[in-house]
Amino acid sequence: MSKTAEIYGINGPVIYLKGNTGFKMSEMVYVGEENLVGEVISLKKEATTVQVFEETSGLRPGETVTASGDAISVTLGPGILNNIFDGIQRPLSVIAEQSGKYISRGMQVDSLDTEKLWDVHITVSEGMEVYGGTIIAEVPETESIVHKSMVPPNIHGVVKSVVPDGKYNITQTIAVLTLEDGSEYELKLAQKWPIRIPRPTSKRYPASKPLVTGQRILDTLFPIAKGGTAAVPGGFGTGKTMTQHQIAKWSDADIIIYIGCGERGNEMTQVLEDFSKLHDPKTGNALMARTSLIANTSNMPVAAREASIYTGITLAEYYRDMGYDVAIMADSTSRWAEALRELSGRLEEMPAEEGFPAYLASRLSAFYERAGMMQNLNGTEGSVSIIGAVSPQGGDFSEPVTQNTKRFVRCFWGLDKSLAYARHFPAIHWLTSYSEYLGDLSYWYSENVSPKFVEYRNRIMAILNSESSLMEIVKLIGSDVLPDDQKLTLEIARVIRLGFLQQNAFHPDDTCVSLEKQFKMMEVILYLYKKCRALIAMGMPMSVLKKENIFEKIIAIKYDVPNDHLEMMDDYKKAVKDFYNTVMEKNG
Repeated sequence: MSKTAEIYGINGPVIYLKGNTGFKMSEMVYVGEENLVGEVISLKKEATTVQVFEETSGLRPGETVTASGDAISVTLGPGILNNIFDGIQRPLSVIAEQSGKYISRGMQVDSLDTEKLWDVHITVSEGMEVYGGTIIAEVPETESIVHKSMVPPNIHGVVKSVVPDGKYNITQTIAVLTLEDGSEYELKLAQKWPIRIPRPTSKRYPASKPLVTGQRILDTLFPIAKGGTAAVPGGFGTGKTMTQHQIAKWSDADIIIYIGCGERGNEMTQVLEDFSKLHDPKTGNALMARTSLIANTSNMPVAAREASIYTGITLAEYYRDMGYDVAIMADSTSRWAEALRELSGRLEEMPAEEGFPAYLASRLSAFYERAGMMQNLNGTEGSVSIIGAVSPQGGDFSEPVTQNTKRFVRCFWGLDKSLAYARHFPAIHWLTSYSEYLGDLSYWYSENVSPKFVEYRNRIMAILNSESSLMEIVKLIGSDVLPDDQKLTLEIARVIRLGFLQQNAFHPDDTCVSLEKQFKMMEVILYLYKKCRALIAMGMPMSVLKKENIFEKIIAIKYDVPNDHLEMMDDYKKAVKDFYNTVMEKNG
């Protein structure tokens, strides 16, 4: 029989139950006559505290709270992809059919379609010993992804009986196991898992492969590894969401989990509309065929916002267990931290810096620690990469969420307001950003792109750093007084900024660029720099070099060289050589 208790006090999404209720910590409960979903967050002998994931207006003391017996969990099975959920994994399409545009309170809907029949190919046989993670069936979930149903991590037994290949729904028994204690356990296509507990793995690997995004400033200057963590901090309008969109569209991850946590409704609408129209360059199918969206907009209850991050990471870990590389876009962790702050305030906890709870850092670290390249229980390898947007108020990177996030991520892509207002996108500033993965990935770059890739990258960064130092002088006394070699540094830095770092998301060849093209672009720019330096060393003034229009020609490479005709890059190296000879002849 379910345990029940009566509401004693209500404070927004937080409710209090008097007495020793017998509830368990983190247990899911149903609150009031409308069965609102909640979670136990504090237990004392004399009182129990529950956070409610739905609007609590109209709730009154004396109403009943019923325990479910389980922790708040997600259903893991076929049907997650090409779907849109709210923060506690309720499918929005089903809710829309039942309650219209807005989510009615107390909506009880199945997370996944229990009626739909899937084509199931069984991969186990009678008498076979199976462990947690063993793949029992394969289902073509979408045109792009084969779903692999697994034995839950904590189960070990021998297959007693198994159904033949055929069409089954997620509630039908696929196989029956005899466990070590002699009891029987029914395996289905779907399983449940508590969202706050990481799914177990066999081994964690160090970073060794990059998550290739097709964005030059990310792949070349500040790469993220598969299984890595990155923060994208920036003020309003600097392009956090669009940067995440580009990575979601073009990165070489197998699965994308996009969490809209506390963002504006119109932004989430844009995501939904964009993703449903896009074609996946990897598979040729719709991008949504390998994407799942969790929409938790700013007008939804704050407690569900806090839960949505954990819902998303649990879905990602499930697909990682199948051997897929998963990328999570969390937009934005600042809104999640604000939800923590609001709930902490209502619980009357001691506030820390800027009113955030003292446990903000530990919650952030626990979230980012769930990323990684892993060996799964079934022997496959998979990864979860987390790219979290941070929205510091007023673009102030010294506030607690940004500073604590920096402690736990190894990749920091700092967006700059002045670049965004100058229409330089992506507006990631090369002086405030960094990646600690470069050393880990240098071997991969030398083996798979070129042994000179990291060397060229470092030389590009050195030029940009020199430009920054020179600009301080230029601001004071103007550029005319600089010697020609320093004027050249400024001009090459301009070529790098406009021709390499700036990228046009609406141009078919520039929206996504292969690592090979990125390397060849660096090669041409550095070759131009070498030839120009040689001319200046011979006494040629910078004004003569600018007359030949070679700098503008190199900037235009990103548009003029199609991604499938990289042999044209040799023509640009020849053009630089011809430019060198022409200047020598004219001024020799």
